[in-house]
Amino acid sequence: MGLNLSGKHFLTLLDFSTEEINYLLDLARDFKNLKRCGVPHRWLEGKNIVLLFEKTSTRTRCAFEVGGMDLGMGVTYLDPGSSQMGKKESIEDTARVLGRMYDGIEYRGFEQSVVEDLANNAGVPVWNGLTAQFHPTQALADVLTMQEEFGQDLRGRKLVFFGQVGNTASSLLVICAKLGINFTQVGPQADVPGNRTYPTELWEKCQEIAAKTGAILSVTDNIAEGVADADAVYTDVWVGMGQPAELWKDRIALLAPYRVTEEVMAMAKPDAIFLHCLPSFHDTNTTIGAEIAEQFGVTEMEVEDAVFESDASRVFQEAENRMHTIKAVMYATLK
Repeated sequence: MGLNLSGKHFLTLLDFSTEEINYLLDLARDFKNLKRCGVPHRWLEGKNIVLLFEKTSTRTRCAFEVGGMDLGMGVTYLDPGSSQMGKKESIEDTARVLGRMYDGIEYRGFEQSVVEDLANNAGVPVWNGLTAQFHPTQALADVLTMQEEFGQDLRGRKLVFFGQVGNTASSLLVICAKLGINFTQVGPQADVPGNRTYPTELWEKCQEIAAKTGAILSVTDNIAEGVADADAVYTDVWVGMGQPAELWKDRIALLAPYRVTEEVMAMAKPDAIFLHCLPSFHDTNTTIGAEIAEQFGVTEMEVEDAVFESDASRVFQEAENRMHTIKAVMYATLK
């Protein structure tokens, strides 16, 4: 393709053109094929990366660690208790130290401003593994999963997100706008306590992009209207990591009407797939799931177990694709 992303930060998909996003998806597909065929691709031998995690994770950590090692790199993981960043050492100073030791820095944590400060001071590529505002590596994996189902050209396809606005929904909004994918968020739209809507600046920017790519972006509280003609139905947990447990009561009341059920999936296209960024509370086989069931009598939260375990579910394929898309981001920015 002749694209050169070497040295570029990966903070939000707003910073990448449609062509660049497609390049990363093509690269991820190639890496997946190499991995499946057992073909070594240690193309970044001798480089080292550091993973800064203020929020723990299964998929993000494993994807960066395995992806980095597959590419031949040394990988250092720093959990919340293993770094002085923001406590005894400023973010800026931490970035300047790590940038002299490592070739790339991943950050997973809270505010977008933190990953931006790292990028402004590190002197090496910085990758956003998740912030409160955006989750761009997840969105890449989601679209790769859709491409594997419906073909590489997804223009005119429809992705429906059930729930309220968060980092995943915001990144899906951006990538759909960039790639010409129709996007609808189905969730509470009234001005009620606890509800979140898209920041005006983000929504208007994505609408400007969509006007050029042909994507249709919309929000609605009407389930039947929103899910009609959907190719992919997506949802996320109602209370995210690091948020207080006191939120559960209000979130259940607010979002229970927007649980993804078999009835909801039946309103979508017959070949529609179900997506979820995981972890999911689709049963009571977790500590939190059991506690919620005991306190509120709710045994399935954002999605019914029957949907999660159905033939339409692509959640574990989607989880695997985190590794391949993250590997593509690292290679493209470090090569």
